[in-house]
Amino acid sequence: MKRILFVDDQPELLEGLRRVLRSQRSTWQMEFVQSGAQALDLIDQQPFDVVVSDMRMPIMDGADLLNEVMRRTPDTVRIMLSGQSDQEQILRAVGPVHQYLSKPCNCDLLKDSINRACALRDLFRGPQLLSLVASVPKLPSIPRVYQQLVELLQSPDVSVKSIGDLISQDLAISCRLLQLVNSCFFGWPSLIESPTHAASLIGLDRLRALTLSAGVFTQFEGNLPREISLDDLMQRSLLTSMAAQRLMLLERPNDATSANEAMLAGIVMDVGHLILLQSRPDDYPRLLDSACCDGKQIWEIESQNYEVTHAELGAYLVGLWGLPDRIVEALAYHHTPRSCTDDEFSVLTAVHVADALVQELDSTSHWPFGAVLDQDYLRTLGLEHRIPVWREQTAALLPGNTT
Repeated sequence: MKRILFVDDQPELLEGLRRVLRSQRSTWQMEFVQSGAQALDLIDQQPFDVVVSDMRMPIMDGADLLNEVMRRTPDTVRIMLSGQSDQEQILRAVGPVHQYLSKPCNCDLLKDSINRACALRDLFRGPQLLSLVASVPKLPSIPRVYQQLVELLQSPDVSVKSIGDLISQDLAISCRLLQLVNSCFFGWPSLIESPTHAASLIGLDRLRALTLSAGVFTQFEGNLPREISLDDLMQRSLLTSMAAQRLMLLERPNDATSANEAMLAGIVMDVGHLILLQSRPDDYPRLLDSACCDGKQIWEIESQNYEVTHAELGAYLVGLWGLPDRIVEALAYHHTPRSCTDDEFSVLTAVHVADALVQELDSTSHWPFGAVLDQDYLRTLGLEHRIPVWREQTAALLPGNTT
């Protein structure tokens, strides 16, 4: 039974939650408290699977509370309820919050959010995954320069120069970033020579994604089997990221947050491959060859041999990094989207479709292990008729066709 803690300083709202969630009592053990101090007292007695906190509370607000929850029990799912006027306070909670829900919150949305977050955590607690993770000498960490960049972008005084100066402090990441920005996928007419120049051209959201990519891939340099091209995998991730963002904006043009999450998910989508290549340098390349020769999906062969897939490993890692749950979910299910309960075009849908179409359309890639479109999944969403449009939009991103 999952333990769920609700925190709100208004007793009438807590009573309303208690009433509408009464049907969950058979599967959730719920506690309702009116302050951060009361919440922390209960957490010290026994950790909770999920903490749902209001943002605006006296003495200790939701951001401060969830920061402390993250410090004391990092495995706890942390969900923030916030109003439209809370944007400044929300920026303080970027790290400790897995999900944001707007107030007033629909009961079904709240229940679905909690259940999906718990399902993700259950996926990551299997003994096979934990055993494989334990065998990795050093899991890649979220790049410090990326964390600093996220913090800097929250400042009202941020400038292109300050962003460029920050990235330039890390020579390895700067080099990788400029390699990505100057790749044929962007098609700039002249060489981009500095992170500051890049920031002025590509936009801050895309720069953030590329910084994350450069920081992640840099950590694997020199640690992979010689026959594996890190550059090829990085370029493929970049193209998938750009396609996922474009498809998200096409289907939901007013949802910039989801478009940015789709872009970030695409850029780190294959980090699980890198973990397996690092931890199984002799065995995993053989499995890749087997998948290529037999025409099988690599995730199926991974599951047969390791009882864990690169998708689950990647999702586990970005979950440790504290990236939003919709990104974690997109990584976990990008080969098996029907395992998720989506009923509309989502970040997961964008990444799944982008991955499959990049695999189909990009003849220059030497990494033949992308997804195959799940037609049944798209048919369930009522979106199968959109495939030709998505294919055209993805093809336009290929080298020589950049729009």
